[in-house]
Amino acid sequence: MSQPPKFAFSYDDSVVPGSREATDRVARYLLTLDPNLNIDNPLLRFFLANQGALMNKWLHYFDVYERHFQRFRGKPVRMLEIGVYHGGSLSMWKDYFGDQLQLFGVDINSRAQKFAGAQTQIFIGDQSDPVFLKSLRRDIGQVDIVLDDGGHACYQQIASYRELYDMVAPDGVYMVEDVHTSYWDEYGGGLKRADSFLEFSKQWVDELNSYHVREWQPKQHSMLARSAHSVSFYDSIVAIEKRPKAPPFAKMTGRMSFLGMDE
Repeated sequence: MSQPPKFAFSYDDSVVPGSREATDRVARYLLTLDPNLNIDNPLLRFFLANQGALMNKWLHYFDVYERHFQRFRGKPVRMLEIGVYHGGSLSMWKDYFGDQLQLFGVDINSRAQKFAGAQTQIFIGDQSDPVFLKSLRRDIGQVDIVLDDGGHACYQQIASYRELYDMVAPDGVYMVEDVHTSYWDEYGGGLKRADSFLEFSKQWVDELNSYHVREWQPKQHSMLARSAHSVSFYDSIVAIEKRPKAPPFAKMTGRMSFLGMDE
């Protein structure tokens, strides 16, 4: 797993770890490291107060989560997270989305089954195995969010996207994190390496604009081209926002201000 750098912080004996005061102190300290950090983000605050199962996150991820997931809070939502790890993020998502969340976790290690519960189903399998992924789609059905925080190897991220993108609802989100592994050779990456996940995902820029690509026929428009509203690239995260999409069109309104101009 790609490891975020550690930051050093200590309390005096009067502060209870996990308390609001402790969380506030850590949040204020983090602002000295990154003045742009949103310390009121509920996901970040849960993380900082966490005294439960282990979590390991780069801190700038929480604002990305909030940007793409906020609209699902307090509503019926179905989320698939690849990579259960020690189970800490499962608790975070239940706290964030609320009682109407149905959570599905995928991990290659059978020990993750211990986190199954009323809101959570756990599936054990290899995220790069098309047979397992197809069975996962059949068993789960449509979801609103897929978050790939699994093995982080490029071939795993690509295989999961190819099989699971279509299971995301028409107004859902497909997100892959820790994509900086596309620059690390031990994960199958390297700068501009053709089979890295980031090089694979860069083609989505063309697909998003495919209706304007004169070399492509309509039948060449990919599923992403027909279903994606946006593709957002962040430091170490790629997020696809889906939305039902018709071919783009333009029109004019108003009166011409100059004669002889045809624009």
